[in-house]
Amino acid sequence: MRIVLLGAPGAGKGTQSQRLVERLGIPQISTGDLLRRAVARGSELGRQAKEAMDAGRLVDDSLVLGMIRERLGERDARKGFILDGFPRNLAQAHALERLLENLGQPLDAVVQLEVDYRELVRRISGRRSCADCGRVFNMLTSPPSGRAEICPRTGAPHRLVQRPDDNEATVAERLRVYDEKTRPLIDFYRARGLLRVIDAQGDVDEVTRRLSRALGLRPARKPSRVKVATRRKVRPTPRQGSAGRKTAPRRAAPRRKPARAASRAARAKTRAGARPRTRRARGKR
Repeated sequence: MRIVLLGAPGAGKGTQSQRLVERLGIPQISTGDLLRRAVARGSELGRQAKEAMDAGRLVDDSLVLGMIRERLGERDARKGFILDGFPRNLAQAHALERLLENLGQPLDAVVQLEVDYRELVRRISGRRSCADCGRVFNMLTSPPSGRAEICPRTGAPHRLVQRPDDNEATVAERLRVYDEKTRPLIDFYRARGLLRVIDAQGDVDEVTRRLSRALGLRPARKPSRVKVATRRKVRPTPRQGSAGRKTAPRRAAPRRKPARAASRAARAKTRAGARPRTRRARGKR
């Protein structure tokens, strides 16, 4: 399945993407992760992206699309992918559409996660990410718990940090840019019959169920316990002795043949051992 998740900053795209990764076994593709990965690997695209970032310029859409093309060519993306944070505007949406058509991998669904802006301000102020693996948590709605407390890259607890722009002072500006640049994508994908809209407020598990229904996924089944019938061995009960002590169980007596059957067997044996009588012997008598 090939999916794009849309939504304002703090709508929960990262959290729900990670749950879809576990459910569907397809990768989450984030442009931020792609940029960091390309720069760390020192590829040609990464070198060009680093030059733009060091100069304070935005990375060209052509560079980002080149990174997405490379990522979609990897083995784990053959069954599908989840695009998180891209496209951000109509120009990127048109370019992505052409790229996926050329690759023969058109989108299956685009899901818009709707959240009230006052709730977004509260969520963003509680958002944290791991400095090593990049996993996103929210201290208010989805804090680290259980196995999620261990970083898969270091094997140690996550080193949680807050992004510089995850504070209330910058949220208003980010939401304004979202309304101006990204919201028009809703009508763009609705016209193509790909759009699904869900309420992304409330319990995280409930939002996951809404997202699964929007994508036509069956609810996850819990493994059922199958009882296997076994033959129980019956042990003889011990007898009580005269002093109340337990004694060895009494063995069953050997089965005897009926008396009538025994007499027939004796007569047959006698006849077999007796000397046969002849006419001469009968005549002497």
